[in-house]
Amino acid sequence: MTESRKCPDCGTALPPNAPPGQCPACLFRIGLAAAAGGLGTATQLPPDARHTLKVEPADAPGEAVGQTLGRYKLLEKLGEGGGGVVYVAEQTHPVRRRVALKVIKLGMDTKAVIARFEVERQALAMMDHPNIAKVFDAGTTETGRPYFVMELVRGIRITDYCDQNHLPTRQRLDLFIKVCQAIQHAHQKGIIHRDIKPSNLLVTLHDGVPVPKVIDFGIAKATEGRLTDATVYTQLHQFIGTPAYISPEQAEMSGLDIDTRSDIYSLGVLLYELLTGKTPFDAQALMASGIDAMRRTIRENEPVRPSTKLATLQGEELTTTAKRRASDAPKLIHLLQGDLDWIVMKCLEKDRTRRYETANGLAADITRHLNNEPVIARPPSTAYRFQKAFRRNRVVFAATAAIAVALVAGIAASTWQAIRATRAEREQVRQRLEAEQARERETRMRQQAEVREKIALAGALVDQGDLNRAEDLMVGIGPTTLEPTVANAESIRFLGKWNVLNNRPREAAEALALSLHANPEGGDVLNTSKLYVQLACLWIELGDTDAYERLRRDTLARFARSHDFLIRYRTAQLGLLLPPNAESLEQIRILIQTVASADLEDAGMASWQKFLLALFEYRQRNYATAVQHCEQVTKLSSQDRLAACSLALLAVSEYHVRHTAEAGAAYDKCQDLLNSAPNPINRPHEYWHDWHDWWFARFLLREAEELANSNSVEESEKQ
Repeated sequence: MTESRKCPDCGTALPPNAPPGQCPACLFRIGLAAAAGGLGTATQLPPDARHTLKVEPADAPGEAVGQTLGRYKLLEKLGEGGGGVVYVAEQTHPVRRRVALKVIKLGMDTKAVIARFEVERQALAMMDHPNIAKVFDAGTTETGRPYFVMELVRGIRITDYCDQNHLPTRQRLDLFIKVCQAIQHAHQKGIIHRDIKPSNLLVTLHDGVPVPKVIDFGIAKATEGRLTDATVYTQLHQFIGTPAYISPEQAEMSGLDIDTRSDIYSLGVLLYELLTGKTPFDAQALMASGIDAMRRTIRENEPVRPSTKLATLQGEELTTTAKRRASDAPKLIHLLQGDLDWIVMKCLEKDRTRRYETANGLAADITRHLNNEPVIARPPSTAYRFQKAFRRNRVVFAATAAIAVALVAGIAASTWQAIRATRAEREQVRQRLEAEQARERETRMRQQAEVREKIALAGALVDQGDLNRAEDLMVGIGPTTLEPTVANAESIRFLGKWNVLNNRPREAAEALALSLHANPEGGDVLNTSKLYVQLACLWIELGDTDAYERLRRDTLARFARSHDFLIRYRTAQLGLLLPPNAESLEQIRILIQTVASADLEDAGMASWQKFLLALFEYRQRNYATAVQHCEQVTKLSSQDRLAACSLALLAVSEYHVRHTAEAGAAYDKCQDLLNSAPNPINRPHEYWHDWHDWWFARFLLREAEELANSNSVEESEKQ
């Protein structure tokens, strides 16, 4: 039995056939440093340079546990990979919290890499999804090494969680759907993960409910350089699990033309492993075959279907796999046959045009399977299978075709030539039309992507308070510039907020209505309910009460049965912006009952809860009760926008009960708050994201003005 060898410098286990001094981990570090820092390829370094770039904590004493990087104190080391070291850190200001801090290793501290880090950080900061670990900050150490500050996720790999808890197939699919929704959110922001694998998908428990979290988003892209065959080879040895998940286009190693469908392939590998416990291609076998054979396998070999993979497992292994899925072997194999087989195989297509277009499309097909509805994924046609067989056996097919052509030519040469000429002409016409359509489609997609990129950068500039540069980017971009597609929905929503900022309510309403039309299912339902409230405010500002009434009916019908407190709150708030009719009031009454019964620990939310009850009493003409609620909110509230809404409602309620002096005092205080309302320059997050609350206070103040004027007329007539 051969004794295993280890590298004397870094301790990495060496392959049995590795020559002396050829440690894959050490070679990887050298190659990656060369690719990122302009040192040339790994093979160009002197033989004794292999061990000069080792990354150890001692290389940077300021990054040791207990030390401080900027406003982050390193508490403990979580782990170490080929790209960097991850620590648990404590942020000291402006808020105190635990975060994960990833310090990139030596060799990646060039100006080009740091510049890519900053661009990537701006894009990553715009992502806001419950299943994506947030990126809070980024910077460089005193020695110039970049670092990322991310949300601290204490969880385990999604595959390990499913196996340890013996989750049945349906619950595994439910978790996978959430992962797809997170990847879709990133794709809509223009971000491709490029390294989807179980170690980057952690499951943590929130109130006993498993929540998957996608981590390391975009960091591989930010540190990406031009790699040679040698550096990729050592990189694949460093990340043993990665080759099994990379797409055929990534295996090409050109670094060009990698789009969102590469992530779809990796999601397919993940789904394959969740269903069978195995990856389509065994990671160890890939590594043992060598770099060229590995790339050829990923690009050309067709994996077996999941159900077939299960059926080939031996007795003990098959039994264990089935038990981990709370099933028995025959039942599990039968469950995978059909829909799940074809859903997975559609993700794993070598031709990426045959994969799912979006992660949402993949999630939707799985949902259709769970609901016993027909799925989009289907077995490939006979013609397509023949085409694939031809590509694998070109020589055999060419020889057979040559013999057939010779025989046919001897029988009817003239007829064959005529038919071939006609077919060739038709094929040329077809190819020309397809090429023109492809060029038009590519041009349109490129233009749409450029617009989305400008909008994303403008959003980052607005959050920084740089409105002038944002204005320069947004010149000429309107709601009709983007097609109403799911991919464009987020950008169209930004156009709505941008037009609010520039006092263009008509254009803002058109943009928000278009974004809801582009994504009717809403994706993130919580944010969608907020968009409905904002659109309602715009219709009221424009005086279009018919449009507001239609929106009120639609919103009550859609969200009345939601179990989420905030969604029910926003639905009731939208319904009470203007006096409701009897039918709407009864629907709102049911919402109010559940909102009022909620036991809230957050004092701010409790104040908003009390305000909504006051508004409901006001719309029922219980003015005295409304006054009591408003006085409580005014005393307790620490938020200016809530105080403005409460004072406006207090003023109009006091006018109704003829307390003119009290009404006037509340009116003046509200007017002072509105005059000093925040703007996107000095307090962007308070106005930019919650501008509708300030508008609502203004609407209520208008009601108070109209009531005060009518009371003044009545008094003058009496005199």
